[in-house]
Amino acid sequence: MNHDTKKILDGTLRVFNEKGIKFTMDDIAHELSMSKKTIYQHFHDKEDMVLKLVDYLFDGIKEEERKVVEDTSLSTVDKIRRILGVMPQSYTTLDFEKFYLLRNKYPKVYKKVEDRLETGWEQTILLLEQGKKEGCVRDISIPILKMMLEASLEQFFQRDVLVRNGISYQEGLQHVVDILVDGIVRK
Repeated sequence: MNHDTKKILDGTLRVFNEKGIKFTMDDIAHELSMSKKTIYQHFHDKEDMVLKLVDYLFDGIKEEERKVVEDTSLSTVDKIRRILGVMPQSYTTLDFEKFYLLRNKYPKVYKKVEDRLETGWEQTILLLEQGKKEGCVRDISIPILKMMLEASLEQFFQRDVLVRNGISYQEGLQHVVDILVDGIVRK
């Protein structure tokens, strides 16, 4: 990805965080002090921009996952906990609750979000299998764990449960990870 495309996507993230999906190309141009013509040299239309934004976000998450896996100071359980709840530092202020509006207005974009949630699990699965071999993860069904996390995240995007309860996406994700890793019973 070239520098200008990255700059536009970073600006789009800021505007999306402020205005949600109702942002306009004029909003992006104003945020970046750039002409719409320049923006349209990189993106066909708003939907194309948001599709590329989804990939940009998920690619950032995958990069953070790679860093977790390579961090030799972490135990396998710590790696599992972090990889399940990984979020690049630059996304922690992003208002992910606004993604739930995508489903009806931009079904193609929403489908892309679903597809990205459901793929790219190789590192996580390897860590879970490693944890089983080490004995620090009990003999769980990895496909069921994967489905539970995917379903939780999809619900965050499909419904306004986070918004109604005043919970940020990051907090909601951390609650899901804590429940998946630690369960609900006090030990």
